[in-house]
Amino acid sequence: MSVQPVMPKCWRVDTKPHKFCPGCGHGLVLKALGDAIDELGIQDRAVFGCDIGCSLLSWDFFNLDTVQTHHGRTTPVMTGIKRARPELICIAYMGDGGGYAIGSQHLVNAAVRNEKITVILANNTVYAMTGGQMAPTTMPDQKTETSPYGRDPLKTGYPMLGPEMVAAITREGAYVARGTIANLRQLKGYLKKALENQMAGNGFSFVEALSSCPTNWRTNAEETWKYIEEVMPKFFKIGEIKVPGKGRETREKAEI
Repeated sequence: MSVQPVMPKCWRVDTKPHKFCPGCGHGLVLKALGDAIDELGIQDRAVFGCDIGCSLLSWDFFNLDTVQTHHGRTTPVMTGIKRARPELICIAYMGDGGGYAIGSQHLVNAAVRNEKITVILANNTVYAMTGGQMAPTTMPDQKTETSPYGRDPLKTGYPMLGPEMVAAITREGAYVARGTIANLRQLKGYLKKALENQMAGNGFSFVEALSSCPTNWRTNAEETWKYIEEVMPKFFKIGEIKVPGKGRETREKAEI
């Protein structure tokens, strides 16, 4: 008798298995989000917005009211819904391109205004859906379709540290953290705190999740996991960065 994994109750069963590539981290991030939604009991009042890019494949992931937005515009769409219906729990889901490139102006201004929404960003260090080009989060020396010799920080800059930026420009009441698919229990905890922060009406909530893309990394299972567990956290530090009532810098040591 096979043991069936326990899946979130708010998942839409008829759309599983999901449409992401084998080894993609999006499914794990969304499972952690689903578990957080279940534990908080907010399925009936949560609204899920997803961006263009690989994240668009989450449009039918949940049994939630869902909207798919134009590329980079998920944050303002969810802001508009929240302002029109403050009682709803608005979740904006995107990749690093949708949040740190074409959507960076919306992320910055929503954070500055302390909009009471929750933004979740999957960081897999590449533009995955369009073929694996260099993204704002591409690591130094990482090879991509547009950096075949490796990213040179002297020419293209260093990777975007999104949570650190958001923590610096938000007011008190914001919640900011960075988790990883390598530690799902911790990631779920961060996502749950981000949702609770919105439910309490405190302010902007932002969680970056380190994710995987073996298709464009061209890595096998062992290499993929090593990159997630050992390489990415050296630059993208795991932990809570800003917690309401605890000051601006409250990073905790990762337990990976």
